[in-house]
Amino acid sequence: MTEPRIHDVTVRHATSARARTARHSRATTHRTRTALRGTAIAATALLAFGVGTAAATYTRISGNVNHADISALVGDEPRPTKSSNPEDPNAGKDVNILLLGSDQRDGENGEIGGDVTAGMRSDTTIVLHISADRSRVEAISIPRDSMVEIPSCKLSNGKRTGATFGMFNSAFALGWDQGGDIASAAGCTWRTVEKNTGVHIDHSVVVDFAGFEKMVNSLGGVPICIPNEMIAKKAKLHLQAGNQTLNGKEALGFARARTGTGVGDGSDTNRIGRQQQLIAAMVKAILSKNVLTDAGQLLSLLGSATSSVTTDSDFSLTDMAGLAYTMRDIRGGNITFMTIPWGAYPADHNRVQWTAEAATVWDRLAKDKPLDGESKPTPSKTSSATPGATSPSTPKATPTPTESKQAGREAFNLDDSTASCSA
Repeated sequence: MTEPRIHDVTVRHATSARARTARHSRATTHRTRTALRGTAIAATALLAFGVGTAAATYTRISGNVNHADISALVGDEPRPTKSSNPEDPNAGKDVNILLLGSDQRDGENGEIGGDVTAGMRSDTTIVLHISADRSRVEAISIPRDSMVEIPSCKLSNGKRTGATFGMFNSAFALGWDQGGDIASAAGCTWRTVEKNTGVHIDHSVVVDFAGFEKMVNSLGGVPICIPNEMIAKKAKLHLQAGNQTLNGKEALGFARARTGTGVGDGSDTNRIGRQQQLIAAMVKAILSKNVLTDAGQLLSLLGSATSSVTTDSDFSLTDMAGLAYTMRDIRGGNITFMTIPWGAYPADHNRVQWTAEAATVWDRLAKDKPLDGESKPTPSKTSSATPGATSPSTPKATPTPTESKQAGREAFNLDDSTASCSA
């Protein structure tokens, strides 16, 4: 039985240089300090580094981020206004972030993945849901070979794509091929997700090969269990079985590998489980090192994470830092990974289709309810609740493990995952 996957996550870098104001511009300094005062983590940074260093760090990290004007392309329905809470502009609201990847291979990414100049496709799609009370995070992977309705998409050049039915990652390719930029590609995927799930997307983030490597390296590597020897020439990967701490290059190869020895059956969906395992290990590393509560470590991680990132124009660094800071008390048992329930597509068994159970998953996300239908305790510094504990009064509505494994869709939380190999 095939397992789910979360693929290599990529980005389109803007090739034109950004216009920058003079280094000692009073206007720049004022804007920087105002933005810094906008989040609690920034206040901590001021204490940790001093005003000048914190302002310089914030300016440098902000300059890393590429922004794509997507709101005009997906604005057919009203978008929620931001909260006035300076710590978290989305306070009191659940947040859905569309994490996208592509197989872009030019420039620095070409050196890593091999130069490919024709077209761009999305190799990863994860809908990341953060609950309104900031007590839960759910990451739902969408197989790229899912057969879905792709709506007509507005493009940056003023044109529109035609509505069609096809593989999910075709939405990204259509936007890129006909619109010619990352905004059109991400925007069309955004609309396709909303069309097929009923889940409102608030932001999108696209990260490239190089950025992913830098994130892993900034954590000092990722501890993970390698169940068997893995050799994948195309992904430039050779790992021995056992407990390993993967560096950025090795982690990327682990996430990308699809063919070779010990990497599975070569299918798209086979990689998702392995990649979810990797992301879970990265989140564990972040939580174990208290990155979210340490200004220096958080700014360092943001610096690496944003070095090869494209976001929608409305998702600022202040928003990212504020959101991260308000999630500082979250527990591993409340961070869940899942692949949307799928089965074989009858007309072509190389493709997949979502099962009826998928509608329940999307409905719970849209209504900001836990995936298992149970209420979980809100994290607190003084709470004595067991991580991942659930309310006994609410019956489970998820499939049994046996049913889940039959479709390669079993959900797991961070407390269920382990970085150590079984004896």
